[in-house]
Amino acid sequence: MAPRPNWKGYLKLSLVSCPVALYPATTSSERVSFRTLNRATGNRVRRQFVDEQTGEPVESEEQAKGYEVAKGEYLMLEDDEIKAVQLESNHTIDIERFVPRADIDELYLDTPYYLAPTDRVGEEAFAVIRDAMRTEKVVGLARVVLFRRERVLMLQPRDKGLAATSLHFANEVHAANAYFDEIPDMQLPKEMLELAKHIIDKMRGKFEPERFEDRYETALIELIRSKQKGTPIKPQPTHRQTNVVNLMDALRRSVEGEKAAASGGGEKKQPTGKSARAPRKGKARKAG
Repeated sequence: MAPRPNWKGYLKLSLVSCPVALYPATTSSERVSFRTLNRATGNRVRRQFVDEQTGEPVESEEQAKGYEVAKGEYLMLEDDEIKAVQLESNHTIDIERFVPRADIDELYLDTPYYLAPTDRVGEEAFAVIRDAMRTEKVVGLARVVLFRRERVLMLQPRDKGLAATSLHFANEVHAANAYFDEIPDMQLPKEMLELAKHIIDKMRGKFEPERFEDRYETALIELIRSKQKGTPIKPQPTHRQTNVVNLMDALRRSVEGEKAAASGGGEKKQPTGKSARAPRKGKARKAG
């Protein structure tokens, strides 16, 4: 089955445009999900809005949005008032500027998408925009209305298409100095740095996302399987972090432990996490 686009429209660069579709590049739908049940009956329960002062239920037609202007004081806004200031989507991703990728701080990256042409007629224009960015080693910055809000997209060539990543606005990113200013400057001993560099060098490798298994997801699947079979559930062992009394000793012990592991038969392979994916297609996935 072909993936479903989140958005369809046009990619525009000056007078050049082509029809495109925007697809989500990530998903959380594969995670185990739960429903809230009535413990006594096993039936699903539904949420209900109630007035926090009177405790009375408030039906959807009686609900309105409010902005808190002071403690406990709200300015009520009607849906048609909010709709009046919403930006109308012209279904166009309009590229406004090109910048080096290194200029964009990683903190600004929000949600990744894939952007692809939707018909044969526009494929040439799409390829021209894509390959020109690749040749010039730049990314494009464009505006688009997604889910009733204007967003800035960073466009960059990826394989035969474009990766489109929505960016946070400047007022959404916190300045680092509020968190880091109180960290003191330190003159670290050379031996301490050398030991840490040695550990890093031994642990250096390629980014392989499949090596990082979602252990909580795996544990949930095993829990559901056990409940379905009626078998006892084994409690997971608790690993407590021990306090490091002496940093130099801890670094030395880390290096010694590394050497002992290497002489004892090499690295132990980490699980790939593939076994965790298999049961999602079975009954265990629907148990929630």
